[in-house]
Amino acid sequence: MQANKQKQWQKFIVYFLLIAGAVVFMIPFLWMLSSSLKELPQVFVFPPKWLPNPIRWDNYAQALERMDFLVALKNTLTITVLCLVGQVGSAAFVAYSFARIRFPGREFLFALLLSTMMLPAQVTMIPLFIIFRDLGWVDTFKPLIVPAFFGGGAFFIFLLRQFFLTIPKDLEDAARIDGCGRFRIFLQIVLPLAKPALITVSIFSFMNHWNDFMGPLIYLNSEQNRTLAIALQSFQGQYTADWNLLMAASVVVLIPVLIIFFTLQRYFVEGIVLSGLK
Repeated sequence: MQANKQKQWQKFIVYFLLIAGAVVFMIPFLWMLSSSLKELPQVFVFPPKWLPNPIRWDNYAQALERMDFLVALKNTLTITVLCLVGQVGSAAFVAYSFARIRFPGREFLFALLLSTMMLPAQVTMIPLFIIFRDLGWVDTFKPLIVPAFFGGGAFFIFLLRQFFLTIPKDLEDAARIDGCGRFRIFLQIVLPLAKPALITVSIFSFMNHWNDFMGPLIYLNSEQNRTLAIALQSFQGQYTADWNLLMAASVVVLIPVLIIFFTLQRYFVEGIVLSGLK
């Protein structure tokens, strides 16, 4: 009896801490939502007012019109979807080769691959810009899309490799006996079993490119090529900023990320746990 009460109290404390933590992490989002419906002077009122009065729904219409939302959305979706396909596909190929194919220097190359994760992006920023400038790719989507089709990134390769190692080799041996080649085994056996890990990588890839600011800022110059992240910057001037419109635009940009994450949350957690990163 005493043990049951102790377990109930432990469970109560755990749930209380989780709920309290969720509330704390929700405060910035709620403040953004509240500010998006206020007039500009109300954003800076102290003590802050959480309920706007009056409620300015037209902030959203003004924000979307000012940032040329449809053009920015089309550009962002183009870059994000193509990068997602390239990263997931190429990372899966490379990860499977490290997990299943034996070749000289495999462990050294994998360690070398992981070491690139410790290299700051700022180190390669200027050399990459010079390369893409000489190729004539500046102010096009190519510098943002093409690299995604060459490996997909060290972290994604590591994540998928760890998951592929959990798949029993007996399944592949049985398929090989039935006459399946390496490529068919990869497509019809390994990839379907790796759906949680693939969805996890897809979520990471989508969020990275949907929210990417530095890449478009460096390589995209013209107005018709700007993405949502760059369009949000249009609400901030050198000395002033329309914070209520910026918050309204930010809410709209955030909605697709929230929908995708909560829809695929179960696969995301499963992919993280089964890949050994828990």
